Amino acid sequence: MNGQSLKKTLSDGGHVFGCMISAMGTTRFRSALAGATLDFVVIDSEHGSRDRKEIQELCTMFRDIDVTPIVRVPVPRAEWVAMALDAGAAGVLVPYCETVEEVQACVATAKWHPLKGEYLRRAVVEGVLPSDKSRAYLEARHAETIIIIGIESEPAYERLDSILAVGSIDGIFVGPNDMTTSLGIPDEVTNPRYLDVLKGVIAKSEAAGVPVMIHQQTSETSATAIELGARFVMHSIDARFMQLAMQQHMAELRATAQRISGRSGQGAPGADTIETV
Repeated sequence: MNGQSLKKTLSDGGHVFGCMISAMGTTRFRSALAGATLDFVVIDSEHGSRDRKEIQELCTMFRDIDVTPIVRVPVPRAEWVAMALDAGAAGVLVPYCETVEEVQACVATAKWHPLKGEYLRRAVVEGVLPSDKSRAYLEARHAETIIIIGIESEPAYERLDSILAVGSIDGIFVGPNDMTTSLGIPDEVTNPRYLDVLKGVIAKSEAAGVPVMIHQQTSETSATAIELGARFVMHSIDARFMQLAMQQHMAELRATAQRISGRSGQGAPGADTIETV
């Protein structure tokens, strides 16, 4: 699915599904990911150590296998949005936004890049572009561009109405770790207070025609997000998928060996040691 198809699916009220690419640093995963039925991925450069060359290579690989590449930039700055788009991202996830000014700058760059400076200010504030030809060119250039705004703190949630009023936002993102920590209930993703915030984010965003992405880590919590109305479904991260698959297969093989030999082969029980990001 490319960026335009993804946006159309969401605008038609549908669901799209993807995961966070947190640990992967090589394009040799291409064949495995091609059969993973992903609509999109979010390439993490907020918590992941990635340079621009690596992001460009990953974006190219995902485009080649018809998966929409979205880059989570390190900070809510327009310059980082521009760099992600230049690397080939179809979309940009801007983390931890709290002010209307941050959102305005990032949305403007996502929609009008490479305009900068006075020309960008005039495009945003006055709706004036250098020419009709420039407008047509930039609208076509960004036909697939997806801009997702991170609402990851209580102050951001309190300003959500004003942030949504900026317009031209293609998605709202909630990071459970940041949001629950801001609420004083770190990682309590089943806490009613956190769930009430999710309900509020989804209700306000959907009323504005903006789908919501919630980065849950388990099938149960992702199912809860869908039940609450989240349609931009980002489930888990690459490292956790690999860990769970390894645990499952090794446990099955150990059980087979124990059954045949009569000797214990269980080893240490599997544990989730992946950091939440």
